[in-house]
Amino acid sequence: MKRTALLFFSLFLTQTLTAQYFPGTWGDWETRTPEEMGFNADSISAVIEYAKANETTNPRSMEENHYGTFGREPFGDGVGPFKDRGDQTGIIIKDGYIIAEWGEPFRVDMTHSVTKTFLSSTVGIAYDMGLIRDVHDLVDPYMAPILMAGNFDGTQSKANDFKSPKVMEPFKGEHNSKITWDHLLRQTSDWEGTLFGKPDWADRPDRDRSTWLTRERHEPGTEWEYNDVRVNLLALAAMNVLRKPLPEILRKQMMDKIGASPTWRWQGYETSWVVIDGQFMQSVSGGGHWGGGMFISARDQARLGLLTLNDGNWNGEQIISKEWIELSKTPTEANTGYGYMNYFLNTDREAMPSAPESAFWHLGAGTNMVYCDPENNLVIVARWINRDAMEGIVKRVIGATEN
Repeated sequence: MKRTALLFFSLFLTQTLTAQYFPGTWGDWETRTPEEMGFNADSISAVIEYAKANETTNPRSMEENHYGTFGREPFGDGVGPFKDRGDQTGIIIKDGYIIAEWGEPFRVDMTHSVTKTFLSSTVGIAYDMGLIRDVHDLVDPYMAPILMAGNFDGTQSKANDFKSPKVMEPFKGEHNSKITWDHLLRQTSDWEGTLFGKPDWADRPDRDRSTWLTRERHEPGTEWEYNDVRVNLLALAAMNVLRKPLPEILRKQMMDKIGASPTWRWQGYETSWVVIDGQFMQSVSGGGHWGGGMFISARDQARLGLLTLNDGNWNGEQIISKEWIELSKTPTEANTGYGYMNYFLNTDREAMPSAPESAFWHLGAGTNMVYCDPENNLVIVARWINRDAMEGIVKRVIGATEN
């Protein structure tokens, strides 16, 4: 009897000590020393120094950086807001607790393509609500004609300038009618067209200008191409089925529930106003290309990482279905290191040799990294680092354990 009671107490204590901690709202996030969580304190300090030493050398002005990066593109002018970035910043989270933090973790900055993960999460919410029946459904049958509040060339763009509206049906035609939700989420649609004044070929075009308008289209699902025009199309399609601005859906259905701060903002373009159900709505962008996207703090990025690390569950509440998270982590045939946007996968441990194969990360220019490691129960946020330093940070954190 005594042995049974002792065994029960031991199991209870073990479960209690290893239980996943979830922070409260905004700044209410418990910290632990590295030693308390099984890490060598000096090694964690070395991680911080390594990250700081590898701060990106790109301009702090995101607008200047944009024109430097995309200056060779046609239609490259910014149409959304920019914000100068802050200092190199990072957070290391073990079992839900913050064990290290540096830089400006509460500062709101552009997060570029990490925005895509918020977008795919919002599409997941629509899926969980039954508004998207199957990710392999064609998108076109879901779409009413889109009433544009501005012309395709970007003029008459603002809601209060609405005069001569145009109707857009983006999934018509021999090629575009074949596109499914899955193709959009995996960046394999090869959609052709112009959205909010930006033609699809304007994003990272081939240097051979003769191919921009004449190349043959790839069958949807066969070729992966990172293309923000098509990402923005997904955002528009999602808003069409949700019938509300995506930031409103994201805030109510996800961000408030995971205790995010009130400081984040999801921005679109001055050219991206449409009319749905008689209401002006701004279709938000899936990144900072041409400006806009998610403006957010590292603390709130860390909450995203903790949510996806735990398969969409937050302290017992299933915010996003586990089914959707598993779909998001399924490799894309055309790119085995990519799932749904923006889930980068460690397939065969090629991208991140120091990390387990089960690890994944949400990634944006900057570099902005939200690393999620289910095997080690780790989340690492690193902002404004050199791209090559990602592996170095992860390797040093994993190697800092006392075991």
